[in-house]
Amino acid sequence: MTTTLERAAKEPRTSAEPMLSGEKSSTESFLVKLFTIVPLLALAAAVPIAWGWGLGWLDVGLALGFYFLTGLGVTVGFHRHFTHGAFKAKRGLRIALAVTGSMAMQGPVIGWVADHRRHHAYADRDGDPHSPWRFGTSPAALAKGFWHAHMGWLFQREQTNAKRFAPDLLADPDITRVNRWFPGLTVATLLAPALIGGLATLSWQGALTAFFWASLVRVALLHHVTWSVNSLCHMIGDRPFTARDKSANFWPLAIASMGESWHNSHHADPTGARHGVRRGQLDMSARIIWMFEKLGWATQVRWPRPERLARKLNPGRSA
Repeated sequence: MTTTLERAAKEPRTSAEPMLSGEKSSTESFLVKLFTIVPLLALAAAVPIAWGWGLGWLDVGLALGFYFLTGLGVTVGFHRHFTHGAFKAKRGLRIALAVTGSMAMQGPVIGWVADHRRHHAYADRDGDPHSPWRFGTSPAALAKGFWHAHMGWLFQREQTNAKRFAPDLLADPDITRVNRWFPGLTVATLLAPALIGGLATLSWQGALTAFFWASLVRVALLHHVTWSVNSLCHMIGDRPFTARDKSANFWPLAIASMGESWHNSHHADPTGARHGVRRGQLDMSARIIWMFEKLGWATQVRWPRPERLARKLNPGRSA
């Protein structure tokens, strides 16, 4: 029986709900720009600052820890669990995934899921919120499309209609509560590294450097890795499987994206819990889901089936 989630990920042209639900408010638009640009500026300043002062093993450890904690909240939680239903999660895990994903500062969980389901419904066609092919195939059009897919689309004021693309999450009291917590979780994800750094070193400098590296730079780096899946992974890479769009596998991002850059494999089998389905394809997120399954926290995991993948192979490719 087709679920609400599966219907939302398919072509929804007959839905009674419109695709958009109006525009973001001026405040929301300002905050999107603020939390996009400020970490980016911090990342640009990182190299000269690191060269001269203020980077220690504590900063590196905090940055890596928060990077993978919040990144897996997005890849395992926002993406594979909430958007595609690749597995069922016990209530505690479900809430934890919504919280840690929110701490990546990529937007509240319901809006993130609605945007991504809309992306799959219209991938690389009219209606896709962030296709790099939106403006054509000339060099100038692709340059404009890359910018749009990477981060330009975030500055547009149109807002995906969650009633159409994420009605299941709107009906979940736990998730709507976490969705409302997003401003507080944003403050927490920025201040927690500084608090830990300050207490560990008993100094304001320790707090400041931890805030810079493990808050601002970490957020900026994770943003750009996530956005690269939207941009680069729809432009360049390997396409072993048939898909309705131009999604591609881009191996250089496999570790940093925690397995999300096996994007052609994902678009060929969107509900699969593992995206790195071929030999040697590292997929950290799939390994975490496997651990959750072994612990009994995740059930009904949709692991890829070899026979299904074989049917999806492009002609001339081997499994």
